[in-house]
Amino acid sequence: MTDAPRVTADPFAVSVRGIGEPHPARAALRAAGPIVRAEAPAGGPAWIITDDALAREALVHPLIVKDPAFAPAHWDPRTAGLEPAAAAQPSLTTYDGPAHARLRRAHAPLFTARRMQDHAGRITGFAREQLTALAATGGTADLMADFTTRFPLTVVCDVLGVPLDRVDEAIAACRGMHSADPAEVGAAMAAFDRLAAAALEEGRHGLAAELRERVPDELTEAQLHYLIFTLIYAGQLTTDPSLGFLLAHVLAGAPAGEATADELVRETLRRHAPAPFSLWRFTSADLDLGGVRLPARSPVLVDIQGINTHPGRAMGADLTFGAGPHYCTGAQLAQLELRAVVEVVRADFPGARLAVPLSALRQSDLGGIQGSRLTALPVILRS
Repeated sequence: MTDAPRVTADPFAVSVRGIGEPHPARAALRAAGPIVRAEAPAGGPAWIITDDALAREALVHPLIVKDPAFAPAHWDPRTAGLEPAAAAQPSLTTYDGPAHARLRRAHAPLFTARRMQDHAGRITGFAREQLTALAATGGTADLMADFTTRFPLTVVCDVLGVPLDRVDEAIAACRGMHSADPAEVGAAMAAFDRLAAAALEEGRHGLAAELRERVPDELTEAQLHYLIFTLIYAGQLTTDPSLGFLLAHVLAGAPAGEATADELVRETLRRHAPAPFSLWRFTSADLDLGGVRLPARSPVLVDIQGINTHPGRAMGADLTFGAGPHYCTGAQLAQLELRAVVEVVRADFPGARLAVPLSALRQSDLGGIQGSRLTALPVILRS
């Protein structure tokens, strides 16, 4: 066994770059080897997997777990962006093994392609309504200022059964989660709790009410609220940046105008993965991975962005939504939303265009394992 090569490039840094500029650390990570060692934002080493085959092995490895209880003892959970340990708060993103499989069985049938297709008409209607309202204001609209956040939150609230007059509250809660002030984050979590309660009120008919009937009996109402929070927050966190990149390329005329909505969505998600890294995983015991010895409680990440965009990558499924038992439950809904926006723009706003050259658009890397988002997307929807 050998030690993983260390990289000095910081893959977790906050930065601003052009829409077409690759992340400055990606090439350095890839060149260093299939598994490399970097300094974690919360301190100490982290191991980053840059090879597709090794990543897929890690994503199903029984000793590489998601439970934050196995994080390095010195990590501050807030600095690291960790959820509560699985024993304190059941979650699809922190459970492993049989407990995860049981909770996933409660969620997965609600988010199949068939179930999501039942919402396609309303999703298209929300996109049309919101873009039409922006077009009616005349002049230039910045779609990153409101649409890319409001649209996915409207969709996820509608699907879950949260009253649509609470969407502004959901927007404020999502933005509050990015605050450096613990009090503001606490207020955002309290707002999510109220939104979950609203979705579960008697007479509501969304997927939140169905989920309540499917989760394990031992879950408390507060724990159920947390599960609904994760669906709302993740539904915005990933789809919001993807919409910006997708719309930028559609309105710039790239790729070719003949590309289908499906093709545009797949290519955008591959090139601009909404999560550049997997969520944190940790070794639950000493193990060997890719010829590297990892001690117990080692933090492990998969470089989704780097693997997806590797110049020598073979054709096939990418890692945008992960792989293995933790494959993203909301993948079908996210792709349906993105396709709907492409179709509405093409059908209702054939003359829509960027108000600036594509090369002028900038993306901000948010730091840590968070993704990047366009800083602005000025468009002219109707001349």
